[in-house]
Amino acid sequence: MKNLKRLFLSAGLALAVGLSITACGNKTENAESNSETKSTVAQVEKAGVTEEKPILVDKEKKTVTVLAKVNGKYFDQGTRHALVFKDGKFGDKPILISLADQNTFYNSLIEIGAKPGNNMTPENAEKTQVEGDKINVTVTWDGAEKDYDINEVVKDSNGKKIDMRFGGNQERAKGKNTGCLACLDSCPVGIVSNHTYAYGAVEKRMEASFSGNSEVLPADGTYVAVTFALAQ
Repeated sequence: MKNLKRLFLSAGLALAVGLSITACGNKTENAESNSETKSTVAQVEKAGVTEEKPILVDKEKKTVTVLAKVNGKYFDQGTRHALVFKDGKFGDKPILISLADQNTFYNSLIEIGAKPGNNMTPENAEKTQVEGDKINVTVTWDGAEKDYDINEVVKDSNGKKIDMRFGGNQERAKGKNTGCLACLDSCPVGIVSNHTYAYGAVEKRMEASFSGNSEVLPADGTYVAVTFALAQ
């Protein structure tokens, strides 16, 4: 009888220890999960943009900052889209998905004194490179070591420098509603685009390919602040 009692006691202790370990494990897993969620949805507070206020204009510094999310899909494949509004027709095609729309973005660039080139049309696009004021683009996020130049977070297969210009294109941007804030070849629709290549260089003529730099950018879904500064 004593042996039987000892057997039951040992079994009970083993069960209690097992439940304790499971509970601790669950707490650890939950803590890790919550930590991951927090880091993914954290706002880019130091840049001053939030979901409620996804675009910030600083007239003194001549900058426009946009809240966006990293689209990890384009770590492994190419695209011609750097930054596109989430509700635009091309909202699933960029390296960075903007929470601000292209029309507000255009007006914000005008507010800081940027002058659009408006030199591109659908007819001349493939033979013309975008003009307009030069725009320096940087990207940062909570926990980033610094503000990264666009050439550090976006890779050009040819190793050429991205040269962003304020193309303008306000009416076409409204009419087509692609949502394009920033394109990686010269564009007759995107508000800002890359002077380095004429339109069609990426998707039609296959002269270049662009992708997100996974060695620099944070994980898919992470909020980032993209700042467009009027070059002085």
